[in-house]
Amino acid sequence: MDADSDTMTSPELLTDRLTAWARTRDTGERAAVAALIQEGDILAREDVRDLLVVDTGKRTSLDWPRFEAQYKAALVLDTGERAFIDLVVAIAFPRLVPLWQVENLGERRLAIVLRALASLAGSDTIAVGVRT
Repeated sequence: MDADSDTMTSPELLTDRLTAWARTRDTGERAAVAALIQEGDILAREDVRDLLVVDTGKRTSLDWPRFEAQYKAALVLDTGERAFIDLVVAIAFPRLVPLWQVENLGERRLAIVLRALASLAGSDTIAVGVRT
């Protein structure tokens, strides 16, 4: 890999480009992109990026339909990762998803999903985090 391709695949550049792309999308996609970026671990996986991220060199975007059609068969995911992805895809594009999956998220991913749901509902004032 040369220096240019290292730069193109750096996590910081990817998140910056996805954030810029998400600004042009609807509320659900913006919330889903923000959730993926906040979670970090799933988007850092090369196999996930290969299915989800489309980078033309001029524009970086997410191919949700392709990802949704293939990820369950193509990716090895633990229950927490699968639950998170299922919920994030449902935030990006309305889908029926069993809400019991939140049991598998863990606190960190649960907080991210709750923030995404608040954003989807148009609220930026609901605090999600540790109570004091």
